[in-house]
Amino acid sequence: QVQLVESGGGLVQAGGSLRLSCAASGSILSINRMGWYRQAPGKQRELVARISSEGSTNYGDSVKGRFTVSRDNANNTMYLQMNSLKPEDTAVYYCNAYGLTYGARWYDDYWGQGTQVTVSS
Repeated sequence: QVQLVESGGGLVQAGGSLRLSCAASGSILSINRMGWYRQAPGKQRELVARISSEGSTNYGDSVKGRFTVSRDNANNTMYLQMNSLKPEDTAVYYCNAYGLTYGARWYDDYWGQGTQVTVSS
């Protein structure tokens, strides 16, 4: 199994910045893509940013130019630098990893518990 633990969420004023971290642990053989998703009350979960093991990235349209995703493959950690935050960025942010564990035959999706980000106007 892969355990994902997010940290770095909190309350920030509009225009401010936060940096989220996601640490993966467990019987990890390999992690392919990792990503950040978010879900606001009453809305569907949406992609925020995703990064491949080679470092290729893609972003949701609403965060392009403001958020930057990165990862440290050696430590199985992913980050999300969020700048110029807006009230509409308020949501629970979830870490996702597509990983292969020892003894498994194929890759599987894993999710963290989520971290709350609240942006006040």
